[in-house]
Amino acid sequence: MEFLVRSENRLPPETPAERREELRAAERARAVELRAAGVLKRLWRVPGRNATIGLYEAPDAAALHDALVSLPMSPWLDVHVEALAQHPQERT
Repeated sequence: MEFLVRSENRLPPETPAERREELRAAERARAVELRAAGVLKRLWRVPGRNATIGLYEAPDAAALHDALVSLPMSPWLDVHVEALAQHPQERT
């Protein structure tokens, strides 16, 4: 199943720079793992915001949830998920 995931990072501005960088590095590393596992298919930045849009693939919503909460920044992410279904015009 494919999911469109929109997330905005709400890490408090008073978070120390060192902690912020630790979290960013850990987030990048986890994203690489999710890509290698075939869960994270594509990722885009949203210009002007601390936000991303991702295309994820997981067997079901529970598996997607597990992947998203495994992200080090998950406690500070405002996440919106849309399950995607194939459009009839896309069938070949």
